[in-house]
Amino acid sequence: MRRPWAWAVGGLALAGLLRRSRAAAASEVDPRAEELRRKLAESREERDEQAPEDPESRRRAVHESGRATVEQMRKR
Repeated sequence: MRRPWAWAVGGLALAGLLRRSRAAAASEVDPRAEELRRKLAESREERDEQAPEDPESRRRAVHESGRATVEQMRKR
């Protein structure tokens, strides 16, 4: 290499261009993102409404649901 400073400056410039292009691509918002956020918020609200407040009763409900799922799988 005859000109190490030129190579170093060129490498830094290339890295800067790559970083800028990645940042520009990341800033573009997918139009479906807001719809997905809305659906996620709705499902959280439904889950919170259905969830029992007592941890013990919630544990029982989860176990019952799991057992029911296992029984359905065994029937198939």
